[in-house]
Amino acid sequence: MNAAVRAVVRSALAHGAHPFAILEGWAGAVAGGDSIREMAWSDVSNILPAGGTVIGTARCPEFRDYEGRHRAAKHLLERGIDRLVVIGGDGSLTGTDEFRSEWSQHVAELRDEGVIDAETAEKHSTLSVVALVGSIDNDMVGTDMTIGADTALHRIVDAMDQITSTAASHQRTFIVEVMGRFCGYLPLMAAVAGGADYVFTPEAPAGPGWEDDMCDKLARGREAGRRESIILVAEGAADQAGEAMSATRIAAALKDRTGQDARITILGHVQRGGSPSAYDRWMSTLLGYAAVQEILTGSLDNNPCILGVRHNRITRIPLMEAVLATRAVKGYIADGNYTAAQEARGSSFTTMYAINQILSEPPAPTNEQTRTDGLPEQLTDLHGGPLQRGARVAILHAGGLAPGMNTAARAAVRLGIARGWTMLGIDGSWAGLADNRVRELEWRDVEGWAFQGGAELGTRRPVPTIEEFYSLGRAIERNDIDALLVIGGLNAYLSVRELTAERDRYPAFRIPMVLVPASIDNNLPGSELSIGADTALNNAVWALDRIKESAAASRRCFVAEMMGRRCGYLTLMSGLASGAEYAYLNEEPASLSKIDDDARTLRAAFEAGRRLFLVLVNEGVSPHYDRDFLATAFGAVGEGLFDVRHQALGHLQQGGAPSPYDRLLATRLVYKALGYLEDQFEQGKAAAVYIGMVGNHIEARPVERMDEDLDLVNRRPYNQWWMDLRPVLEAVSLQNSQAELMPVHIADAESIKH
Repeated sequence: MNAAVRAVVRSALAHGAHPFAILEGWAGAVAGGDSIREMAWSDVSNILPAGGTVIGTARCPEFRDYEGRHRAAKHLLERGIDRLVVIGGDGSLTGTDEFRSEWSQHVAELRDEGVIDAETAEKHSTLSVVALVGSIDNDMVGTDMTIGADTALHRIVDAMDQITSTAASHQRTFIVEVMGRFCGYLPLMAAVAGGADYVFTPEAPAGPGWEDDMCDKLARGREAGRRESIILVAEGAADQAGEAMSATRIAAALKDRTGQDARITILGHVQRGGSPSAYDRWMSTLLGYAAVQEILTGSLDNNPCILGVRHNRITRIPLMEAVLATRAVKGYIADGNYTAAQEARGSSFTTMYAINQILSEPPAPTNEQTRTDGLPEQLTDLHGGPLQRGARVAILHAGGLAPGMNTAARAAVRLGIARGWTMLGIDGSWAGLADNRVRELEWRDVEGWAFQGGAELGTRRPVPTIEEFYSLGRAIERNDIDALLVIGGLNAYLSVRELTAERDRYPAFRIPMVLVPASIDNNLPGSELSIGADTALNNAVWALDRIKESAAASRRCFVAEMMGRRCGYLTLMSGLASGAEYAYLNEEPASLSKIDDDARTLRAAFEAGRRLFLVLVNEGVSPHYDRDFLATAFGAVGEGLFDVRHQALGHLQQGGAPSPYDRLLATRLVYKALGYLEDQFEQGKAAAVYIGMVGNHIEARPVERMDEDLDLVNRRPYNQWWMDLRPVLEAVSLQNSQAELMPVHIADAESIKH
C-alpha cells in the first residue's frame, strides 16, 4: 500500500494537483481535522521498504450510517476534495461506491445547511473515484493480482521452505494454515511453489472420503522418496457439507487413520507483515501513477472504476461489477457449483489447480506403470521407426544461471512421467551431452529441486561449435532421445537455432526441441518475463535497501551497477522498486550533456537538504560512461558537499532460492512446453520452437523466425514492454522533474468473467 500512496502523492504533485492523505481510512474522513492532511513530496520519502501503510487503515462503523458519511462529505468539501483514490478490499470499495452515489445529496444538504456556499456546491457537484484493490487474498475477480498478494505469498513460501527442512529431518507431517477466507489463491499457489502434498481451498471443498484420499496420497509420497509431508489449508476451507476444515480436524483424521501425530503451524498475520516484495512495489507504483492520470484526465463522473492488472497491463474495471462478481463466488460455493467458483478466479487459477494435482500425485508402483500411458498407440518415432515405448525426453540447461531452473526441471520430470514418458537429465549442458552424461530421472530424484537455487543439472554458456555437432548427434542417437527440452538463456536459443540449421547434415537433430526462457536479464525473444528475473529483482532490491540504510548516516550519492548486459530490465525495475532517482540504461544512450545536467540536478538536491541519492547503472550502459565514470563525474560536481560511493551488485542477483513467482512461472511454462512436445509426437512433427509469456498467455514461435524478435547485436528483444514504464520512475523519484508525464495505457476489461 505504501508504494501506491507514494506514487499517488508524487504523481499528483507532478501534475500540479494538491494531494491529501485521509488517515486511518474512512474514520479519518468522518473525524476530519488533522486526520485529513495535505501531503508534500518528502512526506512519502523512504516508505517503499516499509510494511503496512503509513497513512493507516481502520474499520469505521460510523461510515456505515448516513450521518457518518454526511460528516465525511463535509470534511472533504472543507478542503475542496472531490477526487478520491481508495485502496482497500471489497468492503471498503462497496462503502466508497455508496458514498459516491449519495454525493450530490450530501452537497445539496450541506449547501442548505449553510456549511458550504452555492459556488462551492456547484464546483464540487460530483465525486470521482478510482479504486485500487489492497488484499493479500488476491480475491477480487477481474484483476490478476491485488496489492499485497505477492508479498503474502513470499511469506508463506519462505515459511514452507523452512518447515520443509525441519520436517524432512524428522520425517514428519506438518499442517500449515494460511490466510484465504473465501479465496484459495494463497494456499493453491503456495502448494505449487512450495511443493505441498495436499491442499484444501474454499473453491474445492473436501468431498466424502477425503480423509482416506489424503492419507493414501501421503503414504505413497513417502514410498516414492519423500521424507516429509506438507498439507496446506486455507483458513476459510470447508467440506461439501459446510463444516470447517480446520488444521486440528485434519490432524485428527491423520492420527485416526495412520497413528501419526502431525505438527500444526498457523502463519496468521505474519503473512501481512514485513517489507513488500519487488513486484508489490513496482506494480503498486504503476497503479498509483495510473490512478492519478485516470482521476485527473479520465471521465469518471458516473463511472467509478477499479484499476487492476491483466496480462501485466493496467486494466479499467467497473467498480461494483467487480465487487458483485467477487461476492458471487461465495454463492457458487454455497450452491455446490465448484467449477464456476474456480473459473471465476481466472484461467491461471484453474490451470494451476490441474498442475498441482499432477505434481503432488506420487507415481503408481512400477508394476502398475506402462511406458505408453498418455501416448497414441500408432505413434512412430521421428526417425521413421515405430515408437512402442514411451517417449524419451531429455532436459538440458544452457546459458547463464537463472534461479528457477531447478523448478523447471522438477516440473518437467514429474509432468513428463505423468504422461508416461521417460525423462532424462543431461549434466553439464551441451558439453555434457557430447560426453554422454545422460541419466534417467525418476520422481524421487527431483524431490526438493523446486526450492533450490542454482541448477542441479548444471549450465554452461558456450554455444556448440560446428566441430561438436557430430558428437551431439551421436549422443542423441545413442541415448534414444526423442525430444529436447532446453531451459536457459540467450545462448541456449542461439544453440538450438544452430542445431536446427544443420538438420540436413545431421538427421539426429530432426527431433522436437522446445526452448523455455530462463534468464535474470529478461532479454529473451518472445517472452515478456523469463524465469529468474523476478528472483534477481528481489535480490537486487534487498541489497539496495541495505545500501540506502548504510548511506543514511551521511550525505551520500551511491552509484550501483546492475546485471543485464545491454538489457536494462533489472536496472529500471529495481529503480521503480527501490526508489532510485536515476537509472542509466543501454537502451537510452547517455551523453556528456545529459550527465552534466543530471550532476547539477543531483547537487541542487543536496543543497536543498537531500541526504541520499541513489543512481542505478546498467552494466552494459556504455563503453565510455560506465559506473566508475559516473561516480567520478558526480563527485567532481559535488565538491565535498556529499561523498560518492559506487559498487557492482554482482552475482548476488543470481543467487538464492527462486521467488514464488519464478517457481510458478517455471511450472506454467514447462507445462505448456510439454504440451507442445505432445502435440508434435501426435502429429509426427519435429519443430524447434521457443515459448514465452506474452501478457497472460504462453505462445510459441519457430526458431527459424527468431530474427524477427531478436536484436542480436544488443542481445535483447526489439520490443521491450517495460520501457513504457520509464516516465513513471522520473515522475515518482525526481522532485520538480521536467520530464514529460507520459500517459499509461489503460485498457477496458472486455468482460469481468473472461
